[in-house]
Amino acid sequence: MRYLDEQAIEDIALGAAFLGTGGGGDPYIGKMMALSALKEYGPAKLLSVDEIADDDFFIPAASMGAPSVLIEKFPKGDEYLRIFDKLGRYIGKELTGTFPMEAGGVNSMIPIVVAAQLGIPLVDCDGMGRAFPELQMVTFHLHGVSATPMAVADEKGNIEILETQDNNWTERLARAATVEMGASSSVGLYPCSGKDIKQAGIRGIVSLSEKIGQIIQSKQQDQAEKLNQLLKATDGYHLFSGKIVDVERDMVGGFNRGCVTIKGLTENSQDEIKVYFQNENLIAQKNGEVIAMTPDLICLTDLETLHPVTTESLKYGKRVHVLGLPSNPQWRTEKGLETVGPRYFGYDLDFIPIEKTQVKGGTVHV
Repeated sequence: MRYLDEQAIEDIALGAAFLGTGGGGDPYIGKMMALSALKEYGPAKLLSVDEIADDDFFIPAASMGAPSVLIEKFPKGDEYLRIFDKLGRYIGKELTGTFPMEAGGVNSMIPIVVAAQLGIPLVDCDGMGRAFPELQMVTFHLHGVSATPMAVADEKGNIEILETQDNNWTERLARAATVEMGASSSVGLYPCSGKDIKQAGIRGIVSLSEKIGQIIQSKQQDQAEKLNQLLKATDGYHLFSGKIVDVERDMVGGFNRGCVTIKGLTENSQDEIKVYFQNENLIAQKNGEVIAMTPDLICLTDLETLHPVTTESLKYGKRVHVLGLPSNPQWRTEKGLETVGPRYFGYDLDFIPIEKTQVKGGTVHV
């Protein structure tokens, strides 16, 4: 057990945005929300999974919708107090703590805000090990944990409780409510026990995010050394470096969807990479050949600072690294690939782990 101070928040926000694979919200917005909460309520307590009891009761907290909307549609601040009060009374259990359901610049910070506001601990785990765009795309779903009862709220004071047949219906109905709320909402979902967390959660994601943030912000190494440290800490691969020459982006069904095209620099100026995204980066294609695919992580970072580049901040002329990371083994199971594999998102591809595409020289023929 330890307490998260302001420096920890800075590091976690940055590292979680990196793991967010382009989604999960703007790290600056998330960081400012968490820092404000710590200033008002005091530091948040962080527990390891081993420190919680099987019969403890937890509710994760998150923001749902298109990340780009958060830039202009900022939360009021009391949404999660209302959500946790409403859900706790509805379920009839005393809340023990909370945790992030995904890694991302905002969605890693919101549970810290809630932990500080309510004086409850944060658990060092999540349900993705990265970010995904839909509610059923969590490891808790793979283990049969229900997303409901779930609360959806907006900044106007509206709140609703969902009870659904399955987690796919939760996604459909909550997405419709989120669109009506202005394409962004606050949610409490997947209420679960400590035993559920121990079976289904991805452990150590908050600590890993902090470590990544520390590497990126280190002033002791040059950029090449920091990049190597970053790849070592995440078992990652450097896929490409170049300049963004085109961004296609649209909002469809409450998601940011699109493609970014990156041209190579100097010695690889004839090469081109396209990254396709739906809130998060899903497919990386180099010179027409797929080199990385969901559920493995495709992360864009600024060429000079290594700061993560989210899908809503993509713009012409920006120079970036494209990095690939292996996903958590739970996503590489049959049910995991059925839930978040390339075919789910409409790509006619069988999943090939990034370790194999890189061993083969970096390309997969489609």
